[in-house]
Amino acid sequence: MTKRNRAIGGLLTLAVAAGVAVASPIGDDGPRHSASAPVAAAKSAKSAKSAKSAKSAKSANTTDHARLRAILHRLTTVDGGPGALVEMRNRTGRAVLTSGVADVRTNAPVHRDSRFRIGSMTKMFLATVMLQLVGEHRVVLDAPVERYLPGVVRGHGNDGQKMTVRQLLQHTSGVPDILDHLSPQEILNDPLAHRDMRDLVNIALDHPPTFEPGKGWRYSNTGYFLAGMIIERVTGRTYGEEIRRRIITPLGLRETYVPGDASEIPGPHPRGYVRPGEDAPLRDITAINPSVGGPAGEMISSGGDVNRFLAALLRGKLLHPAQLREMTRTRPTGNSDGRAYGLGLESRPLPCGGRYWGHTGDIPGYETAAGATVDGRQATVMVNLGPGGPDAQSDDIKSAVQTALCE
Repeated sequence: MTKRNRAIGGLLTLAVAAGVAVASPIGDDGPRHSASAPVAAAKSAKSAKSAKSAKSAKSANTTDHARLRAILHRLTTVDGGPGALVEMRNRTGRAVLTSGVADVRTNAPVHRDSRFRIGSMTKMFLATVMLQLVGEHRVVLDAPVERYLPGVVRGHGNDGQKMTVRQLLQHTSGVPDILDHLSPQEILNDPLAHRDMRDLVNIALDHPPTFEPGKGWRYSNTGYFLAGMIIERVTGRTYGEEIRRRIITPLGLRETYVPGDASEIPGPHPRGYVRPGEDAPLRDITAINPSVGGPAGEMISSGGDVNRFLAALLRGKLLHPAQLREMTRTRPTGNSDGRAYGLGLESRPLPCGGRYWGHTGDIPGYETAAGATVDGRQATVMVNLGPGGPDAQSDDIKSAVQTALCE
């Protein structure tokens, strides 16, 4: 889901426990790149092992993460988020930092192995499935949507014959965004209601396109609902089944789910909160029917699983080189921060140099972001508040990802 709908509340003033807990790094549990430079021949195996141990000890030192801990503290004090988590992963291992609380009623701390709703980070998974189908010659990126969904995109100037699959994935189709026509209050009034994918698409298509296909860029969740429908039409299985069998199962993502209508979050998780008005108290929205997010934002995952997914994606474990090149062919979005959007994957510049790949996410109860570099660094951040947080919350979440990747 998109961040425009998080602006229903003002600055939060919730007082929460704001201490930052640091979990010591543990061994990397996934494939690693080889070192960029060989170890000098003069070093003995013993000295190499000692050097590695010293590096691990340094990583465990909390002073190494001072800037990141300060950002997490700000997220759970000044920004007003109840709790926050960042999980980092690189060649030497991974580390988890948390701040604040998972439950404002009990003041329970945020669990280091938390699961949470990832919102629009779902788009990375869905786009990966679509590009696998492209690699199997079952979908053509530049074919019209009408080829796969005959008669679906019609009316009010919307025309499936004029927009392509690529444009759906890159937000250049001009198809109106469902969240421009479905208010957050409608969702909060009936959070457990099932919302049919086709019905949501039809609500959006009752309105004219935002621009002619290919002539602009504007974020549209509707495009991903249509992409999910294409996957189902081509494969004969639900998009959730395809994500599970093509990504979740092969990568062993045991904390990642496509929940459908299931309203609970399996395993340890922070409560999810919204602030429905500027002066309104926090409301617990942990239990929600995520069909409102559908293929654009319904998934549940963890920091570790999102990082493993991004690592596998950028290493070419999920897509052939030709399809990965298509996914990472970006176009500017007009943001002043240099954000560019590919196919379900966006890139931003890093303050320490280079760029990183990932996505942000919003769904009632949670705001998230993740990023990864091609040299093997990943970071995922979660705050258990949304919508209703200030703009500073989004800024600090982005800053946390970038800081983690630059450490």
